[in-house]
Amino acid sequence: MPDTKDPHSPPPEAPSPAPEKAAGNPQVDWTPPEMPYIRSTENVEKPWAQNWRLLLGRLRALSDKAGRKVLHRTLKIGISARIFHPEPGGQGLRGRTLQYLEESIAQWVMSRDVLVFMIPTVNTNGKVHPSHIRLRDYAKHLDGLVLQGGADVSPQSYSEEATRPEWNGDRVRDMYELELLHEFVEAGKPVLGICRGCQLINVAFGGTLYQDIASDVPSAIVHVNNEYDRNHHELYFPPGSTLSGLLLSGSKLVVNSIHHQAVKDLGRDLSIEAISCDDNITEAIRYRKAPFVMGLQWHPEFHRAGGPELLDCTPILDSFLRAARETRF
Repeated sequence: MPDTKDPHSPPPEAPSPAPEKAAGNPQVDWTPPEMPYIRSTENVEKPWAQNWRLLLGRLRALSDKAGRKVLHRTLKIGISARIFHPEPGGQGLRGRTLQYLEESIAQWVMSRDVLVFMIPTVNTNGKVHPSHIRLRDYAKHLDGLVLQGGADVSPQSYSEEATRPEWNGDRVRDMYELELLHEFVEAGKPVLGICRGCQLINVAFGGTLYQDIASDVPSAIVHVNNEYDRNHHELYFPPGSTLSGLLLSGSKLVVNSIHHQAVKDLGRDLSIEAISCDDNITEAIRYRKAPFVMGLQWHPEFHRAGGPELLDCTPILDSFLRAARETRF
């Protein structure tokens, strides 16, 4: 057949010779076979470490949930009981010992959406219905204490004799509330004393009282009369008073006045928070060695009903309840 190849095309290249496989030849270009992939265990988390990390995460979540539950749990505030003692020859309830709660003080505390419990007296030696419950148990399970008003503090409770028989006071209630106050202070729980409660706080720390303001301080204004909660007067805050930072002090500080006894000699570690303008009678005190132990001589629970001119005391209640929340942790 005729040769059809282009005479001008370059000659074909010669095939490359196969590499020699002779051992020891330095010119041989040899690629080793691929090794199987081996996973490094240097940074691999051990199974037990993974389980431990998961367990810690769950415990942390449970702890956070429990903390939120405690934080948002409704506060439980105890209020000391007023005591009605049997009347000589009394019939029916008048011949029984009654313990009761004045409605306004309960409603004032509950206005901040907290639960209120009246704390009864306890008698571990009772023959009819013995119990192992103590006032210490109430201090443990409740978040704060309010000492409500009522009968006079007995002069015996501050080592004096009554100058008149009608000022003997209620020694039984004194002993009950003094123990109650002590247990709440020991538990680090806040205490707010109202009227008699203010006087009791002073007595608890070694202070004394005027048994009757009109008799002991003749120059004093009338602190109690038949108008009851409609009897008002002004007060002021001395230097260093914490109340001046809580309450509006730019306007008149008007409070009700329903008491014939008052703080005389101040107890130890107490400071005066408010004073009556016209006669320098102590109107509020604070215990300095506790986060919140305060006594008010007036009745803040009557203020809103008494008219807008009376001092708004809700900041005091809010401060008391804030201290109660902080004692949970």
